[in-house]
Amino acid sequence: MIIDKVKKVNSIEDKKIKNEKAEDMMIGKWVKCDQCKEIIYKEDFHNNLNVCPNCGKHFRLSSRRRIKQIVDEGTFKEIGTDLQTTDPLKFDGYIKKIEVLKEKTKIEEAVTCGTCKIEGEDTVIAVMDGNFLMGSMGEVVGERITLAIETAIKKKLPVVIFCVSGGARMQEGIVSLMQMAKTSSALAKLNKAGLLYISVLTDPTTGGVTASFASLGDIILAEPNALIGFAGPRVIEQTIKQKLPEGFQRSEFLLEHGFIDKIVERKNMRSTIAKLIKLHTNPKSLT
Repeated sequence: MIIDKVKKVNSIEDKKIKNEKAEDMMIGKWVKCDQCKEIIYKEDFHNNLNVCPNCGKHFRLSSRRRIKQIVDEGTFKEIGTDLQTTDPLKFDGYIKKIEVLKEKTKIEEAVTCGTCKIEGEDTVIAVMDGNFLMGSMGEVVGERITLAIETAIKKKLPVVIFCVSGGARMQEGIVSLMQMAKTSSALAKLNKAGLLYISVLTDPTTGGVTASFASLGDIILAEPNALIGFAGPRVIEQTIKQKLPEGFQRSEFLLEHGFIDKIVERKNMRSTIAKLIKLHTNPKSLT
Protein backbone atom coordinates (compact mmCIF):
# COMPACT_ATOMS: atom_id res chain seq x y z
CA MET A 1 0.00 0.00 0.00
CA ILE A 2 2.72 2.47 1.00
CA ILE A 3 4.85 1.38 -1.96
CA ASP A 4 1.93 2.07 -4.33
CA LYS A 5 1.54 5.57 -2.88
CA VAL A 6 5.27 6.25 -3.26
CA LYS A 7 5.13 5.05 -6.88
CA LYS A 8 2.13 7.35 -7.52
CA VAL A 9 3.95 10.35 -6.02
CA ASN A 10 7.06 9.59 -8.05
CA SER A 11 4.96 9.28 -11.19
CA ILE A 12 3.36 12.68 -10.56
CA GLU A 13 6.79 14.24 -9.88
CA ASP A 14 8.19 12.72 -13.09
CA LYS A 15 5.31 14.18 -15.11
CA LYS A 16 5.82 17.56 -13.44
CA ILE A 17 9.53 17.53 -14.27
CA LYS A 18 8.80 16.54 -17.88
CA ASN A 19 6.24 19.34 -18.20
CA GLU A 20 8.70 21.87 -16.75
CA LYS A 21 11.38 20.70 -19.19
CA ALA A 22 8.92 21.01 -22.06
CA GLU A 23 8.04 24.56 -20.94
CA ASP A 24 11.74 25.44 -20.66
CA MET A 25 12.28 24.10 -24.17
CA MET A 26 9.46 26.28 -25.51
CA ILE A 27 10.77 29.31 -23.66
CA GLY A 28 14.28 28.54 -24.86
CA LYS A 29 13.33 28.15 -28.53
CA TRP A 30 10.84 30.98 -28.98
CA VAL A 31 10.70 34.74 -28.46
CA LYS A 32 7.54 36.82 -28.11
CA CYS A 33 7.65 40.34 -29.51
CA ASP A 34 6.22 42.68 -26.87
CA GLN A 35 5.22 45.16 -29.58
CA CYS A 36 3.27 43.09 -32.15
CA LYS A 37 2.87 39.96 -29.93
CA GLU A 38 4.26 37.76 -32.72
CA ILE A 39 5.89 34.48 -31.66
CA ILE A 40 9.30 34.17 -33.33
CA TYR A 41 11.57 31.14 -33.58
CA LYS A 42 14.68 32.18 -31.62
CA GLU A 43 17.16 31.08 -34.30
CA ASP A 44 15.34 33.20 -36.91
CA PHE A 45 15.25 36.05 -34.40
CA HIS A 46 19.02 35.94 -33.88
CA ASN A 47 19.68 35.54 -37.60
CA ASN A 48 17.65 38.73 -38.08
CA LEU A 49 19.99 40.58 -35.67
CA ASN A 50 17.44 40.56 -32.80
CA VAL A 51 14.91 42.49 -34.89
CA CYS A 52 11.30 41.34 -35.09
CA PRO A 53 10.67 40.26 -38.72
CA ASN A 54 6.98 41.14 -38.36
CA CYS A 55 6.99 44.72 -36.99
CA GLY A 56 10.67 45.69 -37.13
CA LYS A 57 11.14 46.28 -33.41
CA HIS A 58 14.84 46.44 -32.53
CA PHE A 59 15.48 44.44 -29.36
CA ARG A 60 18.63 44.90 -27.30
CA LEU A 61 21.75 43.29 -28.68
CA SER A 62 24.57 42.00 -26.48
CA SER A 63 28.02 43.50 -26.97
CA ARG A 64 29.26 40.14 -28.24
CA ARG A 65 26.60 39.92 -30.96
CA ARG A 66 27.00 43.60 -31.82
CA ILE A 67 30.74 43.24 -32.36
CA LYS A 68 30.16 40.13 -34.47
CA GLN A 69 27.69 42.06 -36.65
CA ILE A 70 29.74 45.24 -37.12
CA VAL A 71 33.39 44.18 -37.07
CA ASP A 72 35.32 42.35 -39.79
CA GLU A 73 35.82 38.75 -38.68
CA GLY A 74 39.04 38.11 -36.78
CA THR A 75 40.08 41.77 -36.53
CA PHE A 76 38.79 42.74 -33.08
CA LYS A 77 41.50 43.17 -30.44
CA GLU A 78 40.10 44.03 -27.03
CA ILE A 79 41.71 46.71 -24.87
CA GLY A 80 41.19 47.69 -21.24
CA THR A 81 40.65 44.15 -19.94
CA ASP A 82 42.97 44.86 -17.00
CA LEU A 83 40.54 47.51 -15.69
CA GLN A 84 38.39 45.77 -13.08
CA THR A 85 35.43 47.03 -11.05
CA THR A 86 36.13 48.22 -7.52
CA ASP A 87 33.80 49.28 -4.71
CA PRO A 88 34.73 52.90 -3.82
CA LEU A 89 31.69 53.42 -1.56
CA LYS A 90 31.75 49.93 0.04
CA PHE A 91 28.19 49.54 -1.24
CA ASP A 92 26.55 46.51 0.36
CA GLY A 93 26.39 43.53 -2.04
CA TYR A 94 27.79 45.46 -5.01
CA ILE A 95 30.85 43.32 -5.78
CA LYS A 96 28.84 40.13 -5.32
CA LYS A 97 26.30 41.42 -7.85
CA ILE A 98 29.11 42.25 -10.29
CA GLU A 99 30.52 38.72 -9.96
CA VAL A 100 27.10 37.18 -10.62
CA LEU A 101 26.69 39.35 -13.72
CA LYS A 102 30.14 38.39 -14.99
CA GLU A 103 29.18 34.74 -14.78
CA LYS A 104 25.77 35.29 -16.34
CA THR A 105 26.78 37.56 -19.22
CA LYS A 106 30.32 36.21 -19.83
CA ILE A 107 31.66 39.78 -19.99
CA GLU A 108 33.66 41.75 -17.42
CA GLU A 109 31.82 45.10 -17.50
CA ALA A 110 29.07 47.10 -19.23
CA VAL A 111 31.32 48.15 -22.12
CA THR A 112 33.70 46.25 -24.38
CA CYS A 113 36.35 48.25 -26.26
CA GLY A 114 38.96 47.43 -28.85
CA THR A 115 40.63 48.11 -32.18
CA CYS A 116 39.17 46.53 -35.30
CA LYS A 117 38.42 46.86 -39.00
CA ILE A 118 34.97 47.74 -40.37
CA GLU A 119 34.78 46.81 -44.03
CA GLY A 120 38.55 47.13 -44.14
CA GLU A 121 38.71 50.49 -42.33
CA ASP A 122 40.84 50.61 -39.16
CA THR A 123 38.66 51.78 -36.28
CA VAL A 124 38.44 51.94 -32.49
CA ILE A 125 35.09 50.68 -31.23
CA ALA A 126 33.33 50.69 -27.85
CA VAL A 127 30.13 48.70 -27.40
CA MET A 128 27.96 49.05 -24.30
CA ASP A 129 25.84 46.12 -23.10
CA GLY A 130 22.42 46.60 -21.48
CA ASN A 131 22.57 43.10 -19.99
CA PHE A 132 25.22 44.27 -17.51
CA LEU A 133 23.57 46.48 -14.87
CA MET A 134 21.54 48.13 -17.66
CA GLY A 135 24.71 49.49 -19.23
CA SER A 136 25.17 51.83 -16.28
CA MET A 137 28.35 53.92 -16.26
CA GLY A 138 30.75 53.40 -13.41
CA GLU A 139 34.47 54.07 -13.07
CA VAL A 140 35.55 51.15 -15.28
CA VAL A 141 33.07 52.01 -18.06
CA GLY A 142 34.31 55.61 -18.13
CA GLU A 143 37.97 54.57 -17.97
CA ARG A 144 37.59 51.97 -20.73
CA ILE A 145 35.87 54.45 -23.06
CA THR A 146 38.54 57.07 -22.27
CA LEU A 147 41.26 54.50 -23.00
CA ALA A 148 39.56 53.68 -26.33
CA ILE A 149 39.52 57.37 -27.28
CA GLU A 150 43.15 57.85 -26.23
CA THR A 151 44.10 54.78 -28.30
CA ALA A 152 42.36 56.31 -31.30
CA ILE A 153 44.29 59.57 -30.85
CA LYS A 154 47.58 57.69 -30.58
CA LYS A 155 46.87 55.56 -33.67
CA LYS A 156 45.06 58.39 -35.54
CA LEU A 157 41.89 56.34 -35.98
CA PRO A 158 38.15 57.12 -35.95
CA VAL A 159 36.03 56.14 -32.93
CA VAL A 160 32.62 54.44 -32.97
CA ILE A 161 30.67 54.08 -29.70
CA PHE A 162 27.44 52.07 -29.44
CA CYS A 163 25.52 53.50 -26.48
CA VAL A 164 22.92 51.77 -24.34
CA SER A 165 22.58 52.85 -20.73
CA GLY A 166 20.34 53.64 -17.82
CA GLY A 167 22.80 56.38 -16.79
CA ALA A 168 25.45 56.76 -14.09
CA ARG A 169 25.88 53.85 -11.65
CA MET A 170 24.42 54.73 -8.26
CA GLN A 171 26.59 52.19 -6.42
CA GLU A 172 29.65 54.32 -7.21
CA GLY A 173 28.13 57.72 -6.42
CA ILE A 174 30.19 60.78 -7.36
CA VAL A 175 32.89 58.55 -8.89
CA SER A 176 30.43 57.49 -11.60
CA LEU A 177 29.40 61.11 -12.26
CA MET A 178 33.06 62.07 -12.75
CA GLN A 179 33.14 59.78 -15.80
CA MET A 180 30.97 62.29 -17.67
CA ALA A 181 33.70 64.92 -17.46
CA LYS A 182 36.49 62.41 -18.12
CA THR A 183 34.97 60.99 -21.34
CA SER A 184 33.94 64.44 -22.57
CA SER A 185 37.46 65.77 -22.02
CA ALA A 186 38.95 62.84 -23.95
CA LEU A 187 36.57 63.51 -26.85
CA ALA A 188 37.63 67.17 -26.89
CA LYS A 189 41.21 65.97 -27.44
CA LEU A 190 40.00 63.63 -30.21
CA ASN A 191 38.25 66.57 -31.87
CA LYS A 192 41.37 68.72 -31.56
CA ALA A 193 43.32 65.95 -33.30
CA GLY A 194 40.87 66.18 -36.21
CA LEU A 195 39.61 62.59 -35.82
CA LEU A 196 36.09 61.31 -36.48
CA TYR A 197 33.71 60.23 -33.72
CA ILE A 198 30.48 58.41 -34.60
CA SER A 199 27.99 57.94 -31.76
CA VAL A 200 25.28 55.29 -32.21
CA LEU A 201 22.31 55.57 -29.84
CA THR A 202 20.34 52.40 -29.12
CA ASP A 203 17.39 51.64 -26.85
CA PRO A 204 17.66 53.01 -24.21
CA THR A 205 20.31 55.74 -24.00
CA THR A 206 19.60 57.86 -20.93
CA GLY A 207 21.04 59.70 -17.94
CA GLY A 208 24.69 60.64 -17.62
CA VAL A 209 25.68 58.77 -20.79
CA THR A 210 23.30 60.93 -22.85
CA ALA A 211 24.59 64.00 -21.00
CA SER A 212 28.19 63.22 -21.96
CA PHE A 213 29.83 61.13 -24.69
CA ALA A 214 26.62 59.85 -26.33
CA SER A 215 25.66 63.38 -27.43
CA LEU A 216 29.11 64.55 -28.54
CA GLY A 217 29.46 62.66 -31.81
CA ASP A 218 30.52 64.43 -35.00
CA ILE A 219 27.81 62.22 -36.48
CA ILE A 220 25.02 60.84 -34.28
CA LEU A 221 23.14 57.80 -35.55
CA ALA A 222 20.27 56.01 -33.83
CA GLU A 223 18.35 52.79 -34.20
CA PRO A 224 14.58 53.02 -34.91
CA ASN A 225 12.29 53.91 -31.99
CA ALA A 226 15.13 54.03 -29.45
CA LEU A 227 14.42 55.82 -26.17
CA ILE A 228 16.94 58.68 -25.90
CA GLY A 229 16.97 61.32 -23.19
CA PHE A 230 18.30 62.43 -19.83
CA ALA A 231 15.39 61.96 -17.41
CA GLY A 232 12.50 59.62 -18.17
CA PRO A 233 9.23 60.93 -19.69
CA ARG A 234 7.27 60.34 -16.47
CA VAL A 235 9.77 62.37 -14.40
CA ILE A 236 9.64 65.23 -16.93
CA GLU A 237 5.83 65.27 -16.99
CA GLN A 238 5.69 65.38 -13.19
CA THR A 239 8.25 68.21 -13.12
CA ILE A 240 6.80 70.52 -15.79
CA LYS A 241 3.14 69.52 -15.12
CA GLN A 242 2.47 69.18 -18.85
CA LYS A 243 1.56 66.36 -21.22
CA LEU A 244 4.50 65.46 -23.46
CA PRO A 245 4.15 65.20 -27.27
CA GLU A 246 3.52 61.81 -28.86
CA GLY A 247 6.77 59.89 -29.40
CA PHE A 248 8.74 62.28 -27.19
CA GLN A 249 12.35 61.07 -26.64
CA ARG A 250 12.13 58.48 -29.41
CA SER A 251 14.59 58.43 -32.32
CA GLU A 252 12.05 59.70 -34.86
CA PHE A 253 11.07 62.69 -32.70
CA LEU A 254 14.72 63.57 -32.08
CA LEU A 255 15.59 63.30 -35.78
CA GLU A 256 12.75 65.70 -36.60
CA HIS A 257 14.06 68.17 -34.02
CA GLY A 258 17.72 67.98 -35.07
CA PHE A 259 19.17 66.08 -32.14
CA ILE A 260 20.40 63.16 -34.25
CA ASP A 261 21.61 62.98 -37.86
CA LYS A 262 20.14 59.74 -39.15
CA ILE A 263 18.06 56.72 -38.11
CA VAL A 264 19.66 53.52 -39.35
CA GLU A 265 18.13 50.05 -39.25
CA ARG A 266 20.39 47.44 -37.70
CA LYS A 267 20.80 45.51 -40.95
CA ASN A 268 22.28 48.65 -42.56
CA MET A 269 24.39 49.84 -39.62
CA ARG A 270 27.68 48.19 -40.60
CA SER A 271 27.65 49.50 -44.19
CA THR A 272 26.52 52.98 -43.07
CA ILE A 273 29.34 53.31 -40.53
CA ALA A 274 31.88 52.02 -43.06
CA LYS A 275 30.76 54.59 -45.65
CA LEU A 276 30.97 57.43 -43.13
CA ILE A 277 34.49 56.41 -42.09
CA LYS A 278 35.62 56.14 -45.73
CA LEU A 279 34.05 59.51 -46.49
CA HIS A 280 36.16 61.15 -43.79
CA THR A 281 39.41 59.20 -44.14
CA ASN A 282 39.55 58.32 -47.83
CA PRO A 283 36.75 59.99 -49.82
CA LYS A 284 38.27 58.94 -53.15
CA SER A 285 37.56 55.30 -52.29
CA LEU A 286 33.82 55.99 -52.70
CA THR A 287 34.10 57.40 -56.22
